[in-house]
Amino acid sequence: MKKTMIPLITCAMLVGLLSTAVGQQSKMKIAVIPKGTTHIFWKSVENGARTAGKEFNVEVIWKGPLKENDRSQQIAIVEQFASENVSGIALAPLDNVALQRPVAAAMQKKIPVVIFDSGLKGESGKDFVSYIATNNKKGGFLGGEHLAKLLGGKGKVVMLRYQVGSASTMEREEGFLEAIGASKGVEVILGNRHAGATAGEAKTAAMNIVDKLKEAQGIFCPNESSTFGMLLALRQTNLVGKVKFVGFDTSPPLIDALEKGDLDALVAQDPTRMGYESVKLIAQHLQGKKVPATIDTGVRLITRENLNSPEIRKLLGTQ
Repeated sequence: MKKTMIPLITCAMLVGLLSTAVGQQSKMKIAVIPKGTTHIFWKSVENGARTAGKEFNVEVIWKGPLKENDRSQQIAIVEQFASENVSGIALAPLDNVALQRPVAAAMQKKIPVVIFDSGLKGESGKDFVSYIATNNKKGGFLGGEHLAKLLGGKGKVVMLRYQVGSASTMEREEGFLEAIGASKGVEVILGNRHAGATAGEAKTAAMNIVDKLKEAQGIFCPNESSTFGMLLALRQTNLVGKVKFVGFDTSPPLIDALEKGDLDALVAQDPTRMGYESVKLIAQHLQGKKVPATIDTGVRLITRENLNSPEIRKLLGTQ
């Protein structure tokens, strides 16, 4: 009787299927958790994270709160990924204190956590693997220094803060005030108001201080949403071009406003690199490689004069 080869083929197929399944299971999963998911800044971070995911053969899971004031939702997302035993977590904390506990819990489960964009209280390299961000104080200082220069070293300025607990923007605000303080002829007439989490909230906050805005010769805002909300308020009150305005971050509407002269300068971060480095560093850490405790992703001041330079065009991804 002729022997059949079906059982042998079936076994080979099963071995192949099992090998594929094991390979899929062994692929690292890295959760990337932004402060929010609506601002253009975070879309750039996501792009960088996914680029690194492809390069280092890891699955990137992108999930964050809708708005940048939902601390409880961000905490829940960190806890969810920790319970699912992902390979690693990259987190931009909404609050530098409130996220300490869930990060510590993930680290205790041997899930490495990288903090990016905004700081978390604790020691980098110990309480979390690494901190990847802009030198935020330097960014704020650059903005303040340039505004003082635009004013010729004298005048009144308004700073609209972002929101309480956001370490990155608090450092920018601190840097701005330090730079303004070095210019004896410049006075901060309002610096204790907060914009809130969205451009809409920032516009409302700006409209509520319109009398101070009319009195001022200069304005500074420390992030994308506060800058755009202030811009909308200045347009509505016909103050654009009548007051020097330095903002932070580089969304297309803000770059467009800079080109038109509605904004005088923008302090630029590199969010794409931030996302890329976060995923890359976790992947390398999981491979047993030594990684740096901090990475400075750089900061630049963009004006109409340097907007089309090769360096700035590369940063903006327009070259």
